[in-house]
Amino acid sequence: MLLHNLHIAWKSMQRNRALSALIVVGIALGIALSTTFAAARHAFAQNPLPAKTKVLRYVRLDSWDPQKAYPGDGANTVPTQVTYRDMAELMKSKIPVRQTGTFKTMLYVFPDPKVSRPFKETIRVCYADFFPMFAVPFRYGSGWDAKADASGDPVAVLSREMNEKLFGGADSVGKTVRLEDRDFRVVGVLDAWTPSVKVYDLTQNRGVGAPENMFISFAWWRPMNLRTFGNSDGWGPSPAQRGIEGVMVSEQTWIQMWVELPDADAVAAYRSFLDAYALDQRRHGRFLRPLNNKLSAIPELMDDFRIVPREANTLLVVSLLFLAISSLNLVGLLLGKFLARAPEIGVRRALGASRLDIFVQHIIECEVIGLVGGLLGLALSVGGLALLNTLMKAQGARPDFFRLDTPMVGLSILLALAAGFVAGAYPAWRTCQLPPALHLKVS
Repeated sequence: MLLHNLHIAWKSMQRNRALSALIVVGIALGIALSTTFAAARHAFAQNPLPAKTKVLRYVRLDSWDPQKAYPGDGANTVPTQVTYRDMAELMKSKIPVRQTGTFKTMLYVFPDPKVSRPFKETIRVCYADFFPMFAVPFRYGSGWDAKADASGDPVAVLSREMNEKLFGGADSVGKTVRLEDRDFRVVGVLDAWTPSVKVYDLTQNRGVGAPENMFISFAWWRPMNLRTFGNSDGWGPSPAQRGIEGVMVSEQTWIQMWVELPDADAVAAYRSFLDAYALDQRRHGRFLRPLNNKLSAIPELMDDFRIVPREANTLLVVSLLFLAISSLNLVGLLLGKFLARAPEIGVRRALGASRLDIFVQHIIECEVIGLVGGLLGLALSVGGLALLNTLMKAQGARPDFFRLDTPMVGLSILLALAAGFVAGAYPAWRTCQLPPALHLKVS
């Protein structure tokens, strides 16, 4: 029976192609806008590490000026990063199973002259635990170990793109790459890795951007006098020491601090550890504000940092309202289309078709129209997302941030079916209510 109704629906659409096309286009425009803005919001909102949600925590400490709060609002009245001196002390804790401080810097890379001229590259500075904490995939080799952090081994991990640029994509583990005036030994090459947002560093551009192309150990921060090329905040007088020695004792916050805590007991213990640390620092004239340390899971952190722009939520609501209005505006067209077939319906009723049969037949036709409009809307949304990616690229972000993935395709189809039902429910009900005798008399 379903196949028969589908056949009738298809024949009906072909019978009045202009009217059918108008209805399809109306639904397609609504689907295109809704899918485009839903996919845009989804790109920001989706958890980039769902498997790590229960164990990863981002550390924030309120080490700010006792005379005034950190210039934020709500949950953001705590500095978004930590100072070096605080990170160094927190790294001594044995509670986390893994932990890392991390920041980004920029250095000159000196490749083989036959390959390329020297170029400046953004580099992620971190500890060995960074790679397993953020489930970083490897194509060749692996990350370094804690011994390399402790001994200051000159080791580096390359992205797949950097490995392609420097070594033609071959297994480069064991080879060297020169950064500034130092040679670093390659210990690993990443596989394809494009998290939805760069969750390990949400302090810039809402985490929108590709991961760095090179990673080196935090042990080289001091010997190479590395400076952060990310956001930094600070307060208080400048320290007496100059350069990196001054940064080490300053109140400048510039390091992202992450810990991996295996269970609720570890989370509670680490919270207590943070509070105890802050109280201890208070005895030395720091942390004079009320205790307000943050230990945030990824979803909470994304909410605090407002990774999903308010504009994305607004545009999604407006596009859904546009789809709803478009569907309601199609009610009149479908009603006229269905009532024009009164003689045909009268014959079917006279031959024994029930009102439910007639209703189902017309609802199926509406859903077929909705699906066709949905498929056209999906095609249009691909162009819309490409346009958004072009705008993102112009702002320095990665050009593939907005994607039409499986959940968004499913949502688009669901919206198309809903639009078809909203547009066709009343016309189908009205049509099946007309008495057969009236239909036959008209015929």
